[in-house]
Amino acid sequence: KKTEARKKELEDQGIEVEIVPIGTKLSAYYKRRDVTFPQQYNCPQVPTADFASSISRSMLEKFLEGETDKVELIYTKFVSLIASSPTIRTILPLSATGIETEGDEIFELTTKDGDFVVETTSLDPAEPKVFPKDTIFEQDPVQILNGILPLYLDGQILRSLQESVASELASRMQSMQSASDNAKDLKKQLSQSYNRIRQAGVTQEILEIVAGATAAAG
Repeated sequence: KKTEARKKELEDQGIEVEIVPIGTKLSAYYKRRDVTFPQQYNCPQVPTADFASSISRSMLEKFLEGETDKVELIYTKFVSLIASSPTIRTILPLSATGIETEGDEIFELTTKDGDFVVETTSLDPAEPKVFPKDTIFEQDPVQILNGILPLYLDGQILRSLQESVASELASRMQSMQSASDNAKDLKKQLSQSYNRIRQAGVTQEILEIVAGATAAAG
């Protein structure tokens, strides 16, 4: 829904939108709607740095060659085991500000009282550092940036993929937990019904025995 809304928003502004789906479900969704796309990626269950790098290289080439003027990544942001949030992140062009001021989070899956829980550790944004004016670079600063920025893109895409996979797994776990709870409730209801029927049968047999004994005594 987030992707469809964003696509419509851009197209209403007269902007041509090209979708590159990551994952078989998303690819199938757009194929059923006759939406063509130049390429697609099958996301593994455990996204790797190499997989993220292949995506970032392709997007960076399109951007540098002028085939597109902006690259946005729409993914599911992991919040907790019971919550996730569709999120849009601009990958290209990079903003001169905001890169160093973004915080981070570490998620750790543990158990508490027999249930799965996620412990979240928030990390403060890194403080921007100012290089001394007399700093001497062994290589040209442009070459250094050309080497660093692709790594930054790789990291952003990898993180987004990992959060999407984590959100999907959390949703599955929640569905399995709900199914397990429903099964337990059904078992309890059936046991109660069985006990009531059994008790009614025993009571009926006792009444018949008492009635027979009374008739024989009379």
